[in-house]
Amino acid sequence: MDLQEVLLRLLQAELVIGSSAILWREIIGNGFGLASALLGMRRKVAAWPVGIVGNVLLFTVFVGTAIGGPFDTPQKLDLWGQASRQIFFIIVSVYGWVRWYQFRKSHAEEGVGVRPRWAGASGRLQLLVGAVALTTIFYFALKALGSWGPLADAWILTGSILATYGMARGWVEFWLIWIAVDAVGVPLLLIAGYYPSAIMYIVYGAICVIGFVAWLRIERRERAEAASSVASPAVETVG
Repeated sequence: MDLQEVLLRLLQAELVIGSSAILWREIIGNGFGLASALLGMRRKVAAWPVGIVGNVLLFTVFVGTAIGGPFDTPQKLDLWGQASRQIFFIIVSVYGWVRWYQFRKSHAEEGVGVRPRWAGASGRLQLLVGAVALTTIFYFALKALGSWGPLADAWILTGSILATYGMARGWVEFWLIWIAVDAVGVPLLLIAGYYPSAIMYIVYGAICVIGFVAWLRIERRERAEAASSVASPAVETVG
């Protein structure tokens, strides 16, 4: 068996459940995505490269029907928004990887890649404008491409980009954006027959709730410590 045949078998490997077939690369890709989310919750720089591996695998899944051949999928549906978001994930993930690596390098004693903070008025305005503008642009683009469920797909693509960008910046709000993405993604993927991805969206949703609470506590604790350190010299000066 030559290398080409091995690769073809890996691409076409399926898990058959009853009358339904699920590609193993969809399952494995989502596994990498889950690992990335867990690492992100712990603020580990490794979250970014691990996520990129999952993005590459899932891109081949969601664009598979359009490409055809060995990349073809059992669902026979073109989810261009789902495929496109993997590309944007990779681009924004490189940005996040660099930012978190630089932070960890300059704050070696903390051992993490980011310090959680709220986006503030300026950051939230960026997210709001981005949400409206990108959803509108992506909707018409995906509709023209014949993507299945273009409006839902457009929001999932938009929300995914904004959430990943927010994560790179260390904004606590990024967890809430992910929850909004999951709320739309679960029914879309269930109806489309991408069951592993739909199940992972549900798991992601639970992790996002836990991650939001964890980052919120860290942000409050570090803000309180910063306020305390500023107040201490003032007290000593008065004394």
